[in-house]
Amino acid sequence: MESRDVTIIGGGPTGLFAAFYAGMRGVSARIVDSLPELGGQLTALYPEKYIFDVGGFPKVLAKDLSAELVAQAMQFEPEVVLDEEVAEVVPDEGGGFRLVGSSGEYRTKALVVAGGKGAFEARKLNVPGYEELLGRGVHYSVKDPEAYRDRAVLIVGGGDSALDWTLALKDLARRVVLVHRRERFRAHEHSVALLQDARARGEVEFRPFHEVREIHGTERVEGCTIFHNRTEEEGRLEVDAVLTFLGFKPDLGPIREWGLEIRKNRLVVNHLMETNTPGIYGAGDIVDYDGKLDLIATGFAEAAIAVNNAVHFVDPDARVNPGHSTNLKVFQGK
Repeated sequence: MESRDVTIIGGGPTGLFAAFYAGMRGVSARIVDSLPELGGQLTALYPEKYIFDVGGFPKVLAKDLSAELVAQAMQFEPEVVLDEEVAEVVPDEGGGFRLVGSSGEYRTKALVVAGGKGAFEARKLNVPGYEELLGRGVHYSVKDPEAYRDRAVLIVGGGDSALDWTLALKDLARRVVLVHRRERFRAHEHSVALLQDARARGEVEFRPFHEVREIHGTERVEGCTIFHNRTEEEGRLEVDAVLTFLGFKPDLGPIREWGLEIRKNRLVVNHLMETNTPGIYGAGDIVDYDGKLDLIATGFAEAAIAVNNAVHFVDPDARVNPGHSTNLKVFQGK
């Protein structure tokens, strides 16, 4: 129950940068995250995906960006609490807040909520075999691409993740088949062009207007039945893995019960990243304000604004604007 000056809910890129900024400002910090490792969606959903719109990196793998953000934050040794979901945030008798989690309670003087879009639940295929073989050949994310080397892989979906992994696995897997219930994609135009080129060269197969009817296997995936959703014609594919990229359903979960103003499943904040509760701030995809952009780069700026104002809330004599990092004593000699 030792109190921290600033506690950050969320260990994704925005939360990690917030922890760094708190350390840079010389205050004690804590990160609380419901996932078993830091990095948020970067490590949990698309570790092998390239990101192109982060300043200073022409392109960077999500897992590498996550590792750099962790290293940046950990230089100030914040407390890290993983596999913990905060159910309640209540006023503390001594000032600040008391966070009630599933494994313990945590005191803090200020709170920065940087929980992405909340808890994510993968959209599932409602077909026989999906639940039974989930984790045994059926997956909705890719942890290690090498696991699919020389395998036959069926990919389901029509968004960026489906196309990205189709392209990423085509040089590893023995066979890659992409099925989509439509002909058109909800993906970046450049990715669509690359897919069309790969298809023309015979590197991948694409089955438009097709859906999965059943996934077969006992201990592991052995194949699946697909059908044309216009003609109802069926066919069986012998595959070793089925990857479903159907999107995720965001859910704020317990955050809804914290008494914060919510609009369209997001926390409403002002230009200082303040919520309607003094001492509680927000940053990243979880917040909403006029002109909001869902970008990692935007989340970094919001984290800096939120933490600087949280520091001023904890200590009214502290400046909101810390100045340039090159002039700060904390970095002298580094």
